[in-house]
Amino acid sequence: MPALNRQQLEVIQRPLGERCFLEGKAGCGKTTAAVERLLYLMQAGVPAHQILIYVPQRTVAQPYRQALSVPGVMAGGAVTILTLSGLARRTIETFWPLVVEQAAFGQADEWPVFLTLETAQYFMAKLVQPLLAQGYFASVNLHPNRLYSQILDNLNKAALVGFPHTEIGERLKEAWSGSPGQLSIYDDVQTCANLFRAFCLEHNLLDFSLQVEIFIRYLWPDPLVRQHIQSQYRHLIADNVEEDAPVSHDILRQWLPQFDSALLVYDHGGGYRVFLGADPSSAYSLKQACEVHFTFETSFVTNAALQRFEQSLLWAFGAPPPAPPPQTLHPPIQPLFERFYPQMLERVAEEVAQCIEEEGIPPSQIVILAPYLTDALRFTLADLLEKRQIPLRSHRPSRALREEAEIRCLLTFAALAYPEALPPNTLQEFDLIAALLQAIDGLDLARASLLARIVFRKTDGLPTLSSFEQIQADVQERITYRVGERYERLRRWLEDARSAEPEELEIFFVRLFDELLSQPGYGFYRKERCGELTANLVESARKFRQAFRESMNISMEERNREYLRMVNEGLIAAQYLRSWQAEDEEAVLISPAYTYLLSNRPVEVQFWLDIGSSGWYERLFQPLTQPYVLSRRWQKGQVWTADDEAQVAADNLRRITLGLVARCRQRIYLGYSEYSAAGYEQRGDLLRVLQDSLEMAVRRT
Repeated sequence: MPALNRQQLEVIQRPLGERCFLEGKAGCGKTTAAVERLLYLMQAGVPAHQILIYVPQRTVAQPYRQALSVPGVMAGGAVTILTLSGLARRTIETFWPLVVEQAAFGQADEWPVFLTLETAQYFMAKLVQPLLAQGYFASVNLHPNRLYSQILDNLNKAALVGFPHTEIGERLKEAWSGSPGQLSIYDDVQTCANLFRAFCLEHNLLDFSLQVEIFIRYLWPDPLVRQHIQSQYRHLIADNVEEDAPVSHDILRQWLPQFDSALLVYDHGGGYRVFLGADPSSAYSLKQACEVHFTFETSFVTNAALQRFEQSLLWAFGAPPPAPPPQTLHPPIQPLFERFYPQMLERVAEEVAQCIEEEGIPPSQIVILAPYLTDALRFTLADLLEKRQIPLRSHRPSRALREEAEIRCLLTFAALAYPEALPPNTLQEFDLIAALLQAIDGLDLARASLLARIVFRKTDGLPTLSSFEQIQADVQERITYRVGERYERLRRWLEDARSAEPEELEIFFVRLFDELLSQPGYGFYRKERCGELTANLVESARKFRQAFRESMNISMEERNREYLRMVNEGLIAAQYLRSWQAEDEEAVLISPAYTYLLSNRPVEVQFWLDIGSSGWYERLFQPLTQPYVLSRRWQKGQVWTADDEAQVAADNLRRITLGLVARCRQRIYLGYSEYSAAGYEQRGDLLRVLQDSLEMAVRRT
């Protein structure tokens, strides 16, 4: 058991029969107390199956999973961990016959198919692509995959806020104050949303928005259904309620009186998932439904100097000036100011190496944060750190599957095994070079290029590979016979797969990994990350297969072709829980700031890159959606103005800055270059706030 203070023990040991609301800023031990409360309940004799852990997204539940994974902890079944989506899906699966006709699904005798983000985008693309050819969204300069995801996002907002999806376009139009041409874009959005919803109802397909809507509209109000749900769980722990949506708060408000005990945890300054439907104000209203209130204020993370810096930041945001400290406390902030962007990244790499080599800070306790994580930034930092023999991992949930080199390797070999699956000339020589580099140990770029140039062939636009034995002897020696042997084994494996009966892609990827790439001499051997990415691809392919009903008359070959095309076109990856579970990996993490905040993991040292950029706080312009307009707090018919935009930017700046400081134990490095990566001068508001707060901190020491 971790060291606990008096306040935490008071929360943990509250008697049954109470509903408690626990609030405080990040790092004050709220989740620790909630985890210990869970263990306390089970030690007090509460059966595990009567306890519900309710979270806004699955990743938030990681501390609870870790605590429950200790042998001997659970008794009387298993603790249930659910999100709103998980609760909705379980209930729909149980009570499907009750809603199939009420909701006007087209196949009353068939069970539902639950769509992932990837499969939802696929079906959206099939519906929207013909409309694009007709001139829909003609004035929108947006990658098609982003277009599909923003339409889906609008449907999700409607479900999470609780208004009909048919009102999406009208709400967006009423709030728009710019060019009249944008209004027709919102009409196109509504048309596509209606088409997608009608298609899902016709084929019994449930994307996230339809799952939530069916649950909220038909199942939760049903007395028998609600009694069934409420009778299963007698004790509730709901963490990070500020990151959940209004309809989720509505359910909790109605459900709370039925629990024998409840603990709701609210994070001050949270709401990082506003763009996904989070509503902190709605969450805080749950406090009124709880009889006992607790507030934690003492941080277990930040040291005294960082706490003083936090006070200076609050002053810079408009709070009263902090009192002078009892002793001299220089802020643990280290500026890394350079004229050009590459020089700034070089300085960051040097300081990371110094933290590890001279101070002994583990790589896993260092995080590099940026407003956006571009492929160029990721590649540059990986190269700089690799030269210093420092491992780096990155996490960007919106990253498409094909953007991972290991995934592209698997896809390349799938295209070689099933050449008819992709349009002619899709696979190029450079794809094979990249795949060989990933697949074969002992192969460098020069020899991979030489090998690929010789063995890569095309017949009628379809790719094939020639044998290593046909290569001239002197060239074989340059490539080396060891590499040639490994290549030849790979080639024969692909030839066998090509000549055999086609199989489901998920089976193909598993066999390729298990029989070849994970074996000694090949690139995936004993590499945990390669196994993780392969598992993600296998899960993606399996769920894509499961999304097709027999009534759609799609053959396996056509389904495989569609999947390979979809992934190669870069549809955004769904969320894979295993990708969030690498916290113990001894590597420096590079991540977008918001993604890191959602992981809720403190570290010793943070590096903030490009602090002059406005990307830290400005809302991304999304031409097909607007998360603040499509929220419960927005008054219908009100016009969104420049003042509203400025207020959102100011709120974001305060939220993200204070949230990052609260998750740092020792020191923050501020990376700034006079000129951005694109060559522009930068003077964003974050730079001004940091300058003001540092001046205040120095002046009052």
